[in-house]
Amino acid sequence: MAGLVALAIGYILSQFYRSFLAVLTPALTAELGISKAELSMASGAWFISFALMQFVVGVALDRYGPRRTAAFLLTVCGGGGAALFAAAPNPMTVIVAMALNGAGCSAVLMAAVFIFAKSYAPARMAILISWLVGFGTLGNVIGSAPMAAAAEAFGWRGVMAGLSVFTLMTGLAITLLVRDPEPDRSAATGRQGFGGYLELMRLRVLWPILPLTALNYAPAAGIRGLWAGPYLADVYGADALLIGQVTLFMALAMSLGSFVYGPLDTVLRTRKWVAVGGNAIGAAAIAWLAMFPVTGVAATTVVLVVIGVCGASYGLLMTHGGAFVPAHLTGRGVTLLNFFSVGGAGVMQFATGGVVAAATVPGDPAAAYQTLFMFYAVLLAATVAIYMFCRDAPPDVRHEG
Repeated sequence: MAGLVALAIGYILSQFYRSFLAVLTPALTAELGISKAELSMASGAWFISFALMQFVVGVALDRYGPRRTAAFLLTVCGGGGAALFAAAPNPMTVIVAMALNGAGCSAVLMAAVFIFAKSYAPARMAILISWLVGFGTLGNVIGSAPMAAAAEAFGWRGVMAGLSVFTLMTGLAITLLVRDPEPDRSAATGRQGFGGYLELMRLRVLWPILPLTALNYAPAAGIRGLWAGPYLADVYGADALLIGQVTLFMALAMSLGSFVYGPLDTVLRTRKWVAVGGNAIGAAAIAWLAMFPVTGVAATTVVLVVIGVCGASYGLLMTHGGAFVPAHLTGRGVTLLNFFSVGGAGVMQFATGGVVAAATVPGDPAAAYQTLFMFYAVLLAATVAIYMFCRDAPPDVRHEG
């Protein structure tokens, strides 16, 4: 249990690091001259680095176990990336620091999911993952109003330096407290290496699940972690503290959403239709924001809360896809799904930077964000439509592909 607590704290840090840039927008712009495109690149670099590392993490989990994998990456890359960010003299260093930190955070959640998959019944997976994600999303909360207040009081460099030290301490706690599950003695586990991913990609049952896995989290993550700051500043003239307050509500909603999604598959005896319903509502909320981008801060906050709740289906989709993964490929299976989830969010960070730049209209600050929100809504709706062709996986049975 103590080991899972250490991993959960590591996941709080992971959620924080992917989302705190929004509230530092004014400070980074003033001190480093960072542009919206460079902010998009920095956020995207975190997600892309995190996503690409999933292939390495998957093999390492199956071969070396979750303790060494998570502890090494979080300590060396996670703490090192935060330290580099604290000392950044220019926007490019910020981008490199975010990429390094993304690699460092890439294993903490997957280490916990690996332990769940090896140690608990399949019917409990959705609630375990969703509630861990819900707990970890407190990092989103810390990265909103509390981060804005801390940066105002101590300066963003001092705060990031302190977070680097705390990240190193968390990595040490994982080393000391996490206990690896009994290893799988199957010969296939040790020898397949990256080839195990090819075996997984041949499972056609996963194909209609992967697009929604890639896009369900991207709108909420992108808006909360990147675009909420510029949107509120440009359209409503919001300062860092107001941005922090609004994003705090959205962060709390994302955490709440994970707790709501968690037990629904057990209660309703379906994973597929819970995901369809939640993400369809989320797409509708984003479309509403696209049609009415200037309705006042209070109304906008309510819509962002709905988007946050509905965008929290990650744990449910991980469990749905994981139900079809062979037992000897558990580590690679969960990291492949996570690659699509975080990789999709990362690609969208880069893509939305181009969307906003292309749609910017001088004298009309809302125009770019109207296009941005419609872009999110259309893509999310399309992946929900594809997902509707997938096979359901009731929570009481393991449905290997």
